Amino acid sequence: MNKLRIGICGWGNVATGLFNTIENNNKLINSNGNLDIEIVVIGARRDNPKCDPGATKIERDIFDVINHDIDVLIELIGGVDVARELILKAIKNKKHVVTANKAVLFHHGDEIFKEASSNGVQVLFESSVCAGTPIIKMLTEELSANKVTKISGMLNGTSNFILSNMEEGSDFRSTLELAQKEGYAEPDPTFDIEGMDAAHKIGILSSLAFGTCLPPKDFYIEGISNIEKIDFKYAKDMGFTIKHLAVSKLNKDKVELRAHPVFIKEDSYLANLKSVRNGIEIETDLLGTLHIAGSGAGQESTASGVISDLVNLANSNNNISVVDSNRNIELVDFLSLSFQYYFYIEALDASIAIDSITSTFAEKNIGIELVEQKEALKGDSLPIVVITDLFAEREHEDLYENLINLDSVNKIRSIRIESN
Repeated sequence: MNKLRIGICGWGNVATGLFNTIENNNKLINSNGNLDIEIVVIGARRDNPKCDPGATKIERDIFDVINHDIDVLIELIGGVDVARELILKAIKNKKHVVTANKAVLFHHGDEIFKEASSNGVQVLFESSVCAGTPIIKMLTEELSANKVTKISGMLNGTSNFILSNMEEGSDFRSTLELAQKEGYAEPDPTFDIEGMDAAHKIGILSSLAFGTCLPPKDFYIEGISNIEKIDFKYAKDMGFTIKHLAVSKLNKDKVELRAHPVFIKEDSYLANLKSVRNGIEIETDLLGTLHIAGSGAGQESTASGVISDLVNLANSNNNISVVDSNRNIELVDFLSLSFQYYFYIEALDASIAIDSITSTFAEKNIGIELVEQKEALKGDSLPIVVITDLFAEREHEDLYENLINLDSVNKIRSIRIESN
């Protein structure tokens, strides 16, 4: 049986969940994974009343964990700068690293992987994307004979929970408060609702599938905070729903990389993944389109991913090669892409507004598939919905400014419509 001596850095919910899983499931890990895991030391700046580490050695300075006789450092402290320093120091001391930290990989992945390669050690990170759902292993091992052409999905459970509830009629603010109450959203939810969490994850997956650099440059990111529940009603009327979609897609010899809200067909696979679930769609040449879904967060699912990495490391004879740090594929200029758009426009006088709106689109040579006045809202505002033909993203900002500056218009927002 293989054996790994590990040091855990961090002592929050994820780290204590890993500790308890190893302690409680050690016999199962022995039999299923041919692995005996010994927790040698824990780096914890403070105690956690939710978990008793027993006789396990505690270091208050997390960097002192590296000085112990361990094979693997488990980085679960989160954040970027200190985590980067800790990981690089462990690597230079010939320790393998397992991390669940997507942010540090997104911002410093290329540097970390190059250093690991130079020192003959491995950095594994199954839990960094979709917690324990085995998307990393799928891309790096199971699909090794396939050419992946596109990865898309909902990669943030908080955003999917909020949008799923808004689809049922709740408003954004009350749903966000519910997500915080249920523990699905942080007290400061900016990282989730403004799209950064999903962006970090798709950036990592894009690096694995296509060789884009970490951090990627010229990457379009938009959150969900401007979406309103009325948008779901109008989307449903046209056979759509709204999701926050992260996309990495081969586009000739470059890669299209983006994360933003979209209208997607309500009968599609991704449209039907609700609540906090993450879901990913992978397009390949040999196997066609694959779907993978699961819990995107939580102690148990993250612990599952970390232990999977340890089993993989222990049974690999240290020959895992997860990331080719020498590849650097260019990204497509987002402004060169074309989308159909949904525009929601509130006007004081619908007849005047519709004439002004259609003239504005005509001046930009942008076709309109549908323009429709909706039932009046409370107050004097009259909603107008416009669905455009495809047009270049670089035209969107000027169009938006021209529309909002019309005398008859007092509110506007837009959402891209995702094509297949």
